[in-house]
Amino acid sequence: MTGFAKENVVAALAYVTFIPAIVFLASRPFRHNRLVRFHSWQSILFVIALVLAGVVLRFLFSLLSLIPGLGYLLASLSVLIIVLGCVILWLVLLLKALQGEMFKLPLIGDFAEKA
Repeated sequence: MTGFAKENVVAALAYVTFIPAIVFLASRPFRHNRLVRFHSWQSILFVIALVLAGVVLRFLFSLLSLIPGLGYLLASLSVLIIVLGCVILWLVLLLKALQGEMFKLPLIGDFAEKA
């Protein structure tokens, strides 16, 4: 079994938190690497999208909680499904970066590729 290339590991580390992604974009050896730069930008934009989704989810939860009876259950279920989907998507991004693939998310991936 072969090991992963250094650039693949660095690209995957960009998804651990957004702080390594910022460090990789600022450091000279990784700034010019296309794979690392792409995954670093996509990681940062993904975190921004998650924060915006969190704000929308909080508003949605507040609205659904107003429905008597099933509102709170429906709100909790929708939050659980969306959070589970985000975790699965994060794992896919991490694994694709580790494999050295430039897996693009819709909208976010286009911005990351141009940056």
